[in-house]
Amino acid sequence: MQDLLFDFISKYVSLTDDEKNAIVSFDVFRSFKKGTTLLKEGQKSNDGYFVLKGCIRVYYVIGGDEKTTAFYTEMEAVTPHCVINKAPSDYYISCVEDTILILSNPDMEAEMFNKFPKFETLCRILAEEILAKQQINFDEFKTSSPEQRYLNLLQKRPDLVQRVPQHQLASYLGIKPQSLSRLRGRILEKDKG
Repeated sequence: MQDLLFDFISKYVSLTDDEKNAIVSFDVFRSFKKGTTLLKEGQKSNDGYFVLKGCIRVYYVIGGDEKTTAFYTEMEAVTPHCVINKAPSDYYISCVEDTILILSNPDMEAEMFNKFPKFETLCRILAEEILAKQQINFDEFKTSSPEQRYLNLLQKRPDLVQRVPQHQLASYLGIKPQSLSRLRGRILEKDKG
């Protein structure tokens, strides 16, 4: 698993053997089974997550219904708001699949940044990429119809259609599962015609 991480990091910065050994020494790799809840509403946490393998989901429970707001898959990171604002979480994070994560916390990150300043550069670059991507996704979601959202998903993240249960996918798209089924049917008909 560490080779996957090092390959990813090498796209941004080069690591010395000392830096690689420092990462391994932090013992940050964790495996979780499908269905594991990593964070619950009302819970405080210091953990940020980087997905090496698998898929995790962020969702709220509103009026008894789950409202999915994000999926994170291989080589994607999420730092829950509660880590930043030190308040209880407003949402849940759970594993959609068996998942291998890197867990980090602010103290660990500060220690790494102190010893190896290039990690701070790496994290800044990744944070900027994540912020830009989230802004684009938010804008697209707000300005598109459910059909356009689904077509965007097929284009940008086709793996999710196979990996995620339909009711979670529908929630993520802001529609009911029945509407997603009808939408898929209409798109198939258009493709045939």
